[in-house]
Amino acid sequence: MGMIVLALAVVLVLVAGGCVCVVWAARGGPRWVRAVSSVTLGMGEVVRSQSKRSRKNSGGGTMGDDG
Repeated sequence: MGMIVLALAVVLVLVAGGCVCVVWAARGGPRWVRAVSSVTLGMGEVVRSQSKRSRKNSGGGTMGDDG
């Protein structure tokens, strides 16, 4: 269980760092910040498209279906 918490903490730190870089790049940060910002925004698009795809495949909107 300790390794899972450590892995989640690392992911959280990476996400927070990416968000900071996006804001910093919007204000004209250095080149490496813009690169990290681009990667962060690209990964966000990947996650968003995967989320849309999984919702479409799960048949969301099956209200009134008695099964």
